[in-house]
Amino acid sequence: MDNTGYCSESFNSLQSGTSDEDMVEIAGATLDFSSTDDVPPLDRDYGSGGSYGAGDGSNGVPKLMDLLDEPVPGVGTYEDFNTIDWVREKSKDRDRHREIATKSKESALALMKSISDAFSGWLLMLLVGLMSGALAGGIDISAHWMTDLKEGVCLNGFWFNHEHCCWNSNETTFQERDKCPNWKSWAELIVGTNEGPFAYIMNYLMYVCWALLFSFLAVSLVRAFAPYACGSGIPEIKTILSGFIIRGYLGKWTLMIKTITLVLAVSSGLSLGKEGPLVHVACCCGNILCHLFTKYRKNEAKRREVLSAAAAVGVSVAFGAPIGGVLFSLEEVSYYFPLKTLWRSFFAALVAAFTLRSINPFGNSRLVLFYVEFHSPWHLLELIPFVLLGIFGGIWGAFFIRANIAWCRRRKTTRLGHYPVLEVLFVTAVTALLAFPNSYTRMSTSELISELFNDCGLLDSSQLCNYANVSVTKSSSDALPDRPAGQDVYTAMWQLSLALVFKMLITVVTFGMKVPSGLFIPSMAVGAIAGRLLGVGMEQLAYYHHDWVIFRGWCSPGADCITPGLYAMVGATACLGGVTRMTVSLVVIMFELTGGLEYIVPLMAATMTSKWVADALGREGIYEAHIRLNGYPFLESKEEFSHKTLAMDVMRPRRSDPPLSVITQDGMSVEEVESLIAETSYSGFPVVVSHESQRLVGFVQRRDLVISIENARQRQEGVVSASRIFFTEYTPPQPPNSPPPLKLRGIMDLSPFTVTDHTAMDIVVDIFRKLGLRQCLVTHNGRLLGIITKKDILKHMAQMANRDPDSILFN
Repeated sequence: MDNTGYCSESFNSLQSGTSDEDMVEIAGATLDFSSTDDVPPLDRDYGSGGSYGAGDGSNGVPKLMDLLDEPVPGVGTYEDFNTIDWVREKSKDRDRHREIATKSKESALALMKSISDAFSGWLLMLLVGLMSGALAGGIDISAHWMTDLKEGVCLNGFWFNHEHCCWNSNETTFQERDKCPNWKSWAELIVGTNEGPFAYIMNYLMYVCWALLFSFLAVSLVRAFAPYACGSGIPEIKTILSGFIIRGYLGKWTLMIKTITLVLAVSSGLSLGKEGPLVHVACCCGNILCHLFTKYRKNEAKRREVLSAAAAVGVSVAFGAPIGGVLFSLEEVSYYFPLKTLWRSFFAALVAAFTLRSINPFGNSRLVLFYVEFHSPWHLLELIPFVLLGIFGGIWGAFFIRANIAWCRRRKTTRLGHYPVLEVLFVTAVTALLAFPNSYTRMSTSELISELFNDCGLLDSSQLCNYANVSVTKSSSDALPDRPAGQDVYTAMWQLSLALVFKMLITVVTFGMKVPSGLFIPSMAVGAIAGRLLGVGMEQLAYYHHDWVIFRGWCSPGADCITPGLYAMVGATACLGGVTRMTVSLVVIMFELTGGLEYIVPLMAATMTSKWVADALGREGIYEAHIRLNGYPFLESKEEFSHKTLAMDVMRPRRSDPPLSVITQDGMSVEEVESLIAETSYSGFPVVVSHESQRLVGFVQRRDLVISIENARQRQEGVVSASRIFFTEYTPPQPPNSPPPLKLRGIMDLSPFTVTDHTAMDIVVDIFRKLGLRQCLVTHNGRLLGIITKKDILKHMAQMANRDPDSILFN
């Protein structure tokens, strides 16, 4: 894209940023350039500049502005939709730390500043944990209340949900614990009765109307105030943590709207969860709180360490799984995760979990909604159905990713994408109309999973636990023997089978709409339904055929052999693993989520089977697939580069392209540099000794050049278009009456990364991944040949995989 007219920007205008767009990367000045590509500097009009020698004579000009001595505000910051320079950011932090350590020996005040600087990271983690835990508690409480609002209202106080409304009622019976005089359905309030077809139709109508109202408010708020608040946010968080800049994605407006609309979207009954979006909410909290501390506000690499910890906090408050959250950040989202970040992530997740526990949003004094207590151990032969559930989870995961990506691509490329409000309302209407008749789809997905995980006991009145009565002998164990299924259980199996098909299909079109939408809970629901169906089948098989070879010896009559709730838990793990391709973190999250520590081996077996099957059908998880669909410049660390190409095959310029556009260290005027910037859209320029030698001196960023020149025009007398720009350490003598020169050596990277033209591309890819580079220069015998950027590598990898290389751009 062109960047014409940049010279008219004043330095003051660079300083005045937008109000909320302090997202991941605003530090200092803000510049609104249309240049967004990290593409190599190829000058199509090469030859406009020549080789300029230093003049003779005395130097009678004013004192030069040296940016090494006098830093310019805005230099070292980044434009929107660009990639940060990890190496430069880490170097800046090391220099800052050395300066603080040196000064700390000079005075007591400096020592106190050094101590506060060291402690600031832990204080920031404390604040992130407190803020995220408080928001998560508020979201949970609000979502429960608004979900129940679709079915009725509490007379004691409309702000009570169904469960809280009936807690204090003395007229609630055990058999009908969900019915109490204080809670009235909409049919009872409007027509005076809850029985009969007219009351059913009234409840049905109110359910659909409330769902449509909630979803309409959610999509309208997102569209009007914060377009970045839609989706789960995890693909974008992964891209941001890799160093990419999406301005406003983690801003205050996004946090506010995402928090409100997440409650509305979950309450509408759509097949989505709040767990993925809570990672986005926590990262917004981390980014906003970073502005309280200079160390993190002015350094992009340090800020991304905080965002990695915030991602762990998001999972901690979403599932009540602080250890699983840390592992999730390490395994799934973080690009750079040093040991110090691991400790701080653990501390922040602990604080967030403690905050959520203090709020007690579920009213059961636990962190999680799915806490279960299984009374019988699993047997080795049960690994066979567990592996079958893993195979189902892998197949479902691969199917879901392909179907969802195909639907999202259709949304992006057809007129469907122009009507997000109508799409959300239509999907909500279909979901509500089909969900209400089935009690297992009418309830919230979290309640459904909780019921499927439940181990039936004597006190359970659930339809799933309505087995035929058998004589139960009193034993030391609380476990009940396997019993024949009653009519209600068979009815529940049919309803769950229909719910399984419904959830599988509706989740495909729901994920990716313009409302906050998580994928964890819907995926777990699909697996939990499949697992419960298989578990009940195995239970009845063991009851009626306990003399079979597979049951003989460990399943005697009257024993509790099979636990259907365990199968539901394993199935939920398998399906979530098939969709996301998580392994270690998923197992830890699941046993923290359910408290089922002794069932780690079945969870591990199902998770690994699911991953192997899903990887055999498609290598990408859902988040990587959405990253590729949106064209984010993200180098996936799990993807191997196996092609035998060299750096010269990827570098720009190519043979048919114009020569490389460069800046000479002492031979160009302000006007020539401004013309070069105006005629190109590149993010930076190599600095060479001269056009003839092409010997590399350094690399200078486009943004730093623009800001420095504009600043010099304002603050240094006599700077005009004819002024020379020097990147040398010493300024050569200038002719008499010549305008004062600019010394810009301070903004130049004196040690840009270079490779030779015969370096293997697999090595270059590893260098980009592990060092987080945004560009690398290519040389031959010390002479500059070309440049390789992150987008060049992504395009090359796409080309090698027979994909469209032009899809690698921010859409």
